[in-house]
Order: sequence, then structure tokens, then C-alpha cells
Amino acid sequence: MVTAVRKKISKPKVSAYDVAEHLRTPEEMAAYLDAWLEDAPDDVSGIARALGDIARAKGMSQVAKEAGLSRESLYRALSEGGNPSFATVLKVARALGVRLHAQPV
Repeated sequence: MVTAVRKKISKPKVSAYDVAEHLRTPEEMAAYLDAWLEDAPDDVSGIARALGDIARAKGMSQVAKEAGLSRESLYRALSEGGNPSFATVLKVARALGVRLHAQPV
């Protein structure tokens, strides 16, 4: 009679994907924001989150300082459900080194 040997199979490790970890260059950051503006121009919350992702990639404290905002208010404004004013969006974009771009539809 053959005895089956059972191997202990470990479960694969799963971690949440964080896009901020993959935004390394200013070009990647600008392309990411541009993709949001192009693909979901009416998704205000998504665009704010995209700015937040870029800010986390660059360093939230540094971005907050350059934008003239507190770190906490920046997190709050760019979080899911956050509703930043247009003035905040412009300050953050400037601090991130990106420009919003307009083109005819």
C-alpha cells in the first residue's frame, strides 16, 4: 500500500496594489494624471485620488509644504470622498510639478 505524502502548501502572500509605489518619474506621474483626465473627465473623486496617489509617490509632507497646506488637510482633500476646492487642486498640481491641460473635444 502506498502512503501519500502531503506537502504543506503555504498560501500565497497577497498585498494591496498601491499605484503610488510605481510612479517614479515626473513623466510617469504626469501620464497617470493625464490618463485620469482623458478616461474619466467627470470623475472628480477619481481625479482627486489620482492627485493623492501622485502626492504620496512624491512625499505627502513635501507636497503639502510646497502647496501651502497642512499634511492632514491634504490627505483629507485627496482621499476617497474628499472634495478639494479648485484652488487646492491648482496648488497641489503646481507642487507636484504637473499642469492641467485643455484641448478641444
